[in-house]
This record gives sequence, structure tokens and C-alpha cells, in this order.
Amino acid sequence: MLRFVHEGTEREATVYTDVSRAYLGLGREHGVVEHSVGEYVKGQAHTNGIESFWSMLKCGHMGTYHSMSAKHLHRYVSEFEGRHNARERDTEEQMAGLVAAGEGKRLRYADLIGKDQE
Repeated sequence: MLRFVHEGTEREATVYTDVSRAYLGLGREHGVVEHSVGEYVKGQAHTNGIESFWSMLKCGHMGTYHSMSAKHLHRYVSEFEGRHNARERDTEEQMAGLVAAGEGKRLRYADLIGKDQE
């Protein structure tokens, strides 16, 4: 967990989490909320945003894909990140954003599976 946080944040970042022991020794400014004692927001610290994202990702895992390989987990997370960020837009805006984001990009099957096809 610590490696994941270190790789995904700047050294100067403030990280907000629950009280999980996985974050001990984080080495970042760290805000904590403790749900078990009825604390859900403390100053800037809360986990509300990530909890809704996590719920959407789990629903996608269980309902859409049924499994997600570790090899491609970053792709699944990126898909749901895009869905989460577009949730306030109407359908036409979402479609236009999707087309614009894909313009000039290509993912060959061989690249996806990590093999060269001839």
C-alpha cells in the first residue's frame, strides 16, 4: 500500500485516509477519519469521494467484467475513472469527450496482450 501511495502522489501531497494500519509510516502529510467512532469528516479529511468511486469499480467488477486481471487492472481503473469524471455531463457531452480522447490513439491486440503478432 505504501509503495502505491508513494508512486501515485507527490512528496508534498496531503493524503486523506481511514484509520487502516496499512498507512502507518506513510511519510506524507496525512489526514485521517475514523468511521468506527462516527467520524466521517475532520477538516479536509474524508473518504467520501473514493468510497463512491470504489463502489462503482466493484459493481463493474462483479456485474460487467466478472473478473479483472492484475495485468490490466490499470486499464479497468482508467475506464471507471473516465466514467466517474464524466458522470455530471449529458450523453452527448460524454460521447464527444470519448471521441476526442480516442482521437489519434490506437491499441493493437498484440500490444494489449504483450505479444508481437506478425
